[in-house]
Formats: sequence, C-alpha cells, structure tokens
Amino acid sequence: MSLPRILEFQKSITRELLITKDRVEFLIGDANWGDVGRYKEAILRKIISQFLPTTLKIGTGFIIGNNDHYTGLLNQVSSQLDIIIYDDNSPVVFREGDFVIVTESAVRAVIEVKTGITNHTRNIDSGNDSAFNKIIAKLNRLRVFESFNPDGIARKKFVGVFAYNYTGNFTDERIDEVLKLSDGLVNHVALGPNNFIRYWKHTSDLVPPIPYYGRCYIRYNLIDLSFSYFISNLLHIVSDEDPTDRYWFSFPIEGTKERHRTEQRAVIPLPDNQ
Repeated sequence: MSLPRILEFQKSITRELLITKDRVEFLIGDANWGDVGRYKEAILRKIISQFLPTTLKIGTGFIIGNNDHYTGLLNQVSSQLDIIIYDDNSPVVFREGDFVIVTESAVRAVIEVKTGITNHTRNIDSGNDSAFNKIIAKLNRLRVFESFNPDGIARKKFVGVFAYNYTGNFTDERIDEVLKLSDGLVNHVALGPNNFIRYWKHTSDLVPPIPYYGRCYIRYNLIDLSFSYFISNLLHIVSDEDPTDRYWFSFPIEGTKERHRTEQRAVIPLPDNQ
C-alpha cells in the first residue's frame, strides 16, 4: 500500500482555491467586480466548511454586543465581516441563508478576504480597499468587543486576513508598521499562496530558536502552502477537541514551518508597554 501524500494533499487546497477563483475571472473579468469579490469569499467559505466540525457554522455578517447587559445602552456593532465562524450551539440574533448577526460570545473566527493586497498605500483614508493597513484598521475595530483582546483571559479567537494574491515585497518594512498597528488582534495572514504570517504570544519554544522572546509576528515563505496552513491553524483554534493527533496531517512540512522563516530574525516586536 502506498504511503499517503499529505504534503501534496495540502498543496492541492491552494490549487483548488486558485483554480476556482480563476474560472470566474476568465468568464466575466471585472464586469461586476463586487459580485466577483463576494464569490471569492464564498469559495473560501466552501473550502473551510468541508473541514469544520458539525458544531460550528460559517457565514458572513455582523457581530453585535452590549457591555450593559441589563439596560442595553452600550451598543457595539462590527463592520460587515466577510467570514464569521460561530458556535452552532449558541443562539443567533438573526440568520437568513449565509447571512448572520451573532453576539461576540458565539464567534470563534473572523476572516477578511481580498482578491489581492498591496502594501504600497500608507494612508488609511486613501480609499484603496486593498491596502494592507486599511484592512487591519477595519479589523482593529473589533477591539470594542472584550473577548477579542488577544492577550485577555477569554478563549482565543482566530482573526485572519486572506488574500488570493499579493503585490509587493514580503519583507517590506511597511508590513512591519501595519502589523504593529494590529498588535496581536489579527493573528494569521495569508498573502497569496506563498506568504504566511503568524502572531506568537511567546516564542520560547520555537525550534530553531530566535533571538527574541515575547509577543511578535513572524513571516514565513511556504511555497504553495500558505492557504492550507492558514486553514489548518484556523481549524486547530476553533476546534473543541485537542488537535494534537492530527498535527502530522495539518502541518506536513518536514522540520516544521519554522525552517521556512523569511529571515532567521523575521520578527516584529510589539511595544513593551502594550
């Protein structure tokens, strides 16, 4: 019996996402780019839903909350979010098809999806929705919800940025600047099929080690595996079960992805006073 080709299986996830995306562009180009963008969100939702446990649902919509649980005078409403993964055991406020409005306690993951991302725009108010800093600024508004505190006591939530394509230098210092603005709220980023970024709350157990121990982001060059590692990390965070017995399947790179850092010191330290 032949051995399973897990690495090739994971790479096929990237190919499936890109091929499906391309089919739509081949047929209609940018004739109705808004609808194409929504379809690309749906492509990713479909792929993720194939792996989600049955206790979780996936949709698009809003998160609402209220820190005043009794009189309801302190309303919070998120921006519309491309992907929300939520606990199906929790009641929803509103649901119509894939569109949902949920409270923050039900949310396990939030993902912003883009056809492409560029890091060329410094000005958040520039109107360029594909600028990395503008996407991070949108997600940073989730800080109004207490459970999205990346270093709080609440259960960790997956907050990700997923881009089918990336235009720019992956080691550009402007990426560092934007990640510092996120300060740990966004914890996983896929910039095209090869570029992956992860937030670490501490780095003391990484092998090989890095000369920095603390909160930071690390960039990785994962050829054809950025998308699958993004999804695998998502599944491990949202799952109720201990996922240790599937590490071999989820993260098949020999020697782990830590040997694929863009630089040995590919770290963006966050302010000590944060």
